[in-house]
Amino acid sequence: MKIHPTAIVDPGAQLGADVEIGPFSVVGPQAMIGNKSIVHTHVVIEGNVVIGTGNFIGQGAIIGTPPQDLSFSPERKTKVEIGNDNVIREYCTIHRGSPDGSVTKIGDKNFLMAGAHLGHNCEIGNNVVIANNCLLAGHVRVDDAAFLGGGSTFHQHMHVGRLVMVQGSSAFGKDLPPFVIAAERNSVFGVNMIGLRRAGFSAQDRDEIRTAFKLVYLSGLNISQALEKAAAMNFGAPAREFLDFVGNAKKRGVCPLKRGEANDVSI
Repeated sequence: MKIHPTAIVDPGAQLGADVEIGPFSVVGPQAMIGNKSIVHTHVVIEGNVVIGTGNFIGQGAIIGTPPQDLSFSPERKTKVEIGNDNVIREYCTIHRGSPDGSVTKIGDKNFLMAGAHLGHNCEIGNNVVIANNCLLAGHVRVDDAAFLGGGSTFHQHMHVGRLVMVQGSSAFGKDLPPFVIAAERNSVFGVNMIGLRRAGFSAQDRDEIRTAFKLVYLSGLNISQALEKAAAMNFGAPAREFLDFVGNAKKRGVCPLKRGEANDVSI
């Protein structure tokens, strides 16, 4: 264990083997930091925060502070849980949950670039990239291997599906189904075919996802009609994942397709 003399680490904090705490960082009494994690300089970790093994937390990051929720009261017992092998770069902010007993949760092997904000009760999967200055409001869920482009914003309670690719400086208030390319304001532009190939999806699975996409977005049917037609078709698990997501997105609905030359190739 390596703790810089200027760091303030509460005696109640639990630090694993080979943990490093950098200059002027503050670690509160309820913090648990797993083996081989590095906390850089001027980091603040407060409240009930559990951090796994092999994480890197960059300069000025703030983790576990109270949520930006006017209904929150300090006596609530909420927390942040962070998995293993994550990179959390400079000045990221990660707030703990708001409802009593709730959690803001980050999985494994995620990369949060400088200035990203995760509001209370966000749930981030594994292998997610959240680029610089992305803003996630409360209760946003991001599934595995999604890529959120820099400066993008995400409304509370929305859901970003697996392997979604989001262009920078975009804004969303509706759900983004898995495997899509999204940009601008609440717009889907096509299927993330390059991402699917890189992730090892078979040619058949890629074709079925594209067929399901066209059924939902290009058939002229409404969502209920498209899903009813899809139920009688022979789709594998990935295409079914796309269709099930669309069918379950009832609170906000899914982002619509924006037609044009820019997305014809990916569809």
